[in-house]
Amino acid sequence: MPNVVVIGTQWGDEGKGKIIDIITPYFDFVVRFQGGNNAGHTVIIGKETFTLHLIPSGILHPGKELIIGNGVVIDPPALIAEMEGLRKRGIEVNPDNLHISKGAHVIFPYHKLSEKIREEGSIGRIGTTRRGIGPCYMDKAARVGVRMVDLLYPEVLERKLKRNLEEINLIFTKIYGGEPIEFSSLYENYLNYGKLLSPYIKDTYLLLNRALEQKKSILFEGAQGTLLDVDFGTYPYVTSSNASAGGACTGSGVGPIHIDSVVGIMKAYTTRVGEGPFPTEIKDELADRLRNAGPIGEYGRSTGRPRRCGWLDLVAVKKSIMVNGINKLILTRLDILGYVDKIKVCTHYLWKGKKIEFLSEEINLWKEAVPVYEEMESWEGDISRVKKFEELPIQAQKYVERIEKELGRKISLISVGPGREEVIQREPIF
Repeated sequence: MPNVVVIGTQWGDEGKGKIIDIITPYFDFVVRFQGGNNAGHTVIIGKETFTLHLIPSGILHPGKELIIGNGVVIDPPALIAEMEGLRKRGIEVNPDNLHISKGAHVIFPYHKLSEKIREEGSIGRIGTTRRGIGPCYMDKAARVGVRMVDLLYPEVLERKLKRNLEEINLIFTKIYGGEPIEFSSLYENYLNYGKLLSPYIKDTYLLLNRALEQKKSILFEGAQGTLLDVDFGTYPYVTSSNASAGGACTGSGVGPIHIDSVVGIMKAYTTRVGEGPFPTEIKDELADRLRNAGPIGEYGRSTGRPRRCGWLDLVAVKKSIMVNGINKLILTRLDILGYVDKIKVCTHYLWKGKKIEFLSEEINLWKEAVPVYEEMESWEGDISRVKKFEELPIQAQKYVERIEKELGRKISLISVGPGREEVIQREPIF
């Protein structure tokens, strides 16, 4: 089997969790390589729903090895709670199947407080989850971060934590008039987290590269989506890590020569949470209809926030295909468009008299561009049990074919419902 990166092509929430769950049986390792517990992957198996935040979706398949890579930022109590929650539901989580990178950075309460202050202050609201993700990455870039391996060495943790609190408490008290964070209890708590997680903390880059030498296959699981990538997304309304395919290498320690394929996940319409540009957003009753259609609904898996909904934006998806090197596309939530009377798809923008076919970095474009739509017929009836493309309503077939023509890519797999089996496979993904 090849080594494959699975990436979201929009602003996240494309249904990556389900797709990763479906294809995991073909792989030996599943790697989460960026982000934190601001992400949420939902997998429905029969009547059970699993929502995962830090642990790769492959955990639901026995016999697979899961990696939380160095590119991830980890909130230890959140991770421990997620592990315990899975065990209570009969899912095996142990040091033989879950490995945490020594180099992954640690989220502390002061990161969450910093983010809350920024979101509520005059700097400008981004619409983050307030889980400390961005400030933790800031510390990483500033070379003052605490890594998972540091939790195993009391003297290292003490030195780093004291140094950080000295600066942070000065900011909290002198600038914001808040209370200082006390060292002792924080230090003891994180030492205890380190003891609990110590059997899992390893040189994961070494595990992965040795697995490659043994011809084992790796699935790299992206969180969020390309349009939230800190470099290629709609900056500054982005996450703080590389959610595009390049992050799979830097966030895991696996060289790019080992990546054989990049699979892009695209929702049949577009959603995003938080602030930021959204050219094809729908703001009337129709948005509510899309948001509440189907058994899942469009609400954040990590926060419960309602997602903003809009029509499929192919200008944005074209950029994602290019910067990720996507060679396979998967379309999700096609069934939801059966709840609306007419479907629109954005093929390009008009801006300052110019036709725009690829999403640009210019923030004024996002604000001023006019989406140009093609309107298509919708369909009636439940399509969740359809197994062959030819058995879909003709309107659904035409919609898929129009997308393929515009993007120049065949859609290999179509999700027509939330369940594991509710898919149409048109061609091999690998």
